[in-house]
Amino acid sequence: MNFDEFTGKIQHRLELPGTGETVRAIRATLMTVGQRIPEGNAEDLAASLPIEIKWYMTGAVQEHGQRFDWQEFVERVSDIEQADPPDAAYHARVIMDLVHTVAPESDFHQLRDSLPESDNEESWGQLFEIVDAGGWSDAQEAQTGGGPQPDAANPSEDADDR
Repeated sequence: MNFDEFTGKIQHRLELPGTGETVRAIRATLMTVGQRIPEGNAEDLAASLPIEIKWYMTGAVQEHGQRFDWQEFVERVSDIEQADPPDAAYHARVIMDLVHTVAPESDFHQLRDSLPESDNEESWGQLFEIVDAGGWSDAQEAQTGGGPQPDAANPSEDADDR
């Protein structure tokens, strides 16, 4: 996947108005992930990304392997992206889902293994909610974008909203 395809998919999924906002969201997420995980893990994961993007996880990071929790991650992404924390957290989830589709499974497992998960709301598992829900499907992508759509197997769920 090249830079235009990657940023185009993210822009469509997040319904962002332009490439600048999209690249800022990608940069914020990948830089912050790169700060949190060991340098080798960042290099492995970044190797599958377009060259213009992989730099955010490697070259733009001055110190890998920093210790911070999910809440600090969201705050850092929010600051870099200049977005509200709930939006920044959602953007990070969508971006990591696309990274999951382009990275080798072993590299993505290495990422997950380097981030502690727990049963509380501070769990890094929140970063992988879209991945764990089955990812962004082609049907969802073909719809308006925006986010995961209602389950097609249970159409009565949103019948009142139509």
